[in-house]
Amino acid sequence: MRLTRLHCRGFRGLQDTDFAPGPALNILSGANAQGKTSVLEAILYAATTRSHRASSDEELARYGTGEFHVRIEAEAAPGAVAIEAHWWREAKRFKVDGVPQTRLSDILGRVCVVFFSPEDISLVKGAASRRRLFLDMELSQVLPPYLRALQQYRQALRQRNELLRRQCDDPALLEPWEQQLAVHGALLIRERETYIRELAGIAAPLYGRIVEEEPLELAYKPDIADPSLVAVILAEARRGDLLRKATGRGPHRDDVEINIAGKPARTFGSQGQQKSAALVLKLAEMELMRQQMGEYPVVLLDEALAELDAVRGARLFDALPEGVQAVITTAQPAQLPVHLQRDCRHFHIERGHLEQETA
Repeated sequence: MRLTRLHCRGFRGLQDTDFAPGPALNILSGANAQGKTSVLEAILYAATTRSHRASSDEELARYGTGEFHVRIEAEAAPGAVAIEAHWWREAKRFKVDGVPQTRLSDILGRVCVVFFSPEDISLVKGAASRRRLFLDMELSQVLPPYLRALQQYRQALRQRNELLRRQCDDPALLEPWEQQLAVHGALLIRERETYIRELAGIAAPLYGRIVEEEPLELAYKPDIADPSLVAVILAEARRGDLLRKATGRGPHRDDVEINIAGKPARTFGSQGQQKSAALVLKLAEMELMRQQMGEYPVVLLDEALAELDAVRGARLFDALPEGVQAVITTAQPAQLPVHLQRDCRHFHIERGHLEQETA
C-alpha cells in the first residue's frame, strides 16, 4: 500500500498542505511545534476517522476557522482509492472515491496505517482500556466482521447498562441484551486471542533483534476466558451489576499482559524499555497486517528515535523491511542512521509550511 498524496486545509496549525511522499522512506524534519505531528495526524484521521490525541474534532480545526478538510490518495492491491474528510459546524463528513459514506465499516481499512507516537508508551504503561483500543483499531482495519461485532457489542452494552442504571432487574428485559453480548462478545474474544498469539510470535524475536538482552512476552488476558460462558456469567452477575449500575464482566474488561524479562513492563519496565516495547508492537502489527492483507500498510513514525540510544535506533530502522512505505518525523535529522539520510525523500516543515528538500 502506498500513500501518494495528502492535501489538507485548515488542519491544526498547518498551512494549506500538499504532500507527495515517496514510495519508500520519507523523513519529515523540523523544530518542535512546527507541525510535523500534524501531518501524520491528518493522514491518520482520514484513514481511521479519528485523531490519536484530540478529544474532539473541533480541536483539529485551525484556530478561528471552524472548518478543516483532509484528502488522502493511495494505491493498494485492489486499486487506487481517495478518502476525503470534511469537518464543518461540528459535523464531519467522509467520502470514498467521491461517494459520501456514513458507516465506519465503509472507510476503515481502505487505507491501512500503522501509527506510532510518543504517547503510545501508554500502550505498555497505561490502563487496560488503552490496550483494548489497540486491539480494536488494528483488528477493525483488517477484519470487517470484527468491526461489525464490536459495534453490535457496544450497542448491546449501552442498552444493558441503561437498564441497570434504571435499576431494572427484569430478566425478560435483560436477557435479550445479554444474548447479544454473548454472540458478539464470543467473536471478539476468539479474534483477540488469535491476534495476540500471532502478534507475540512476531514481536518476541523482533524485540530480541532491537534490544537483544531482554525477552518480550505477550499474553491475552480475557475477562471471560471461555466464549461459550458469556451469557451465563452475565446472568450470574446481575445482582452485583445492579449495585454498581454497570456491566462488570465481558470483553470490555479484557487486557493484554506485556512482560519484559519475566516482569510486568507496566510497573517494572524503564522508560526506554516501555518505549522499545511499544515500538516493537507497532512493527509487529505492520508485519501481521502484511500477512493478513498481502501488502504492507503505510507506516507513520512520530519521533520514534527520541529516548532511544543510537544502537537501538539503528536496529529499529533496520527492522523496517524493504518495500514498506514509511513517513518518519524527527527534530534532529542528523541523528538518523546514515543510510536513511541518503536513501529517502526529505521534507522540512516550519511554521506549518511543508516543503520537499532538494539534494
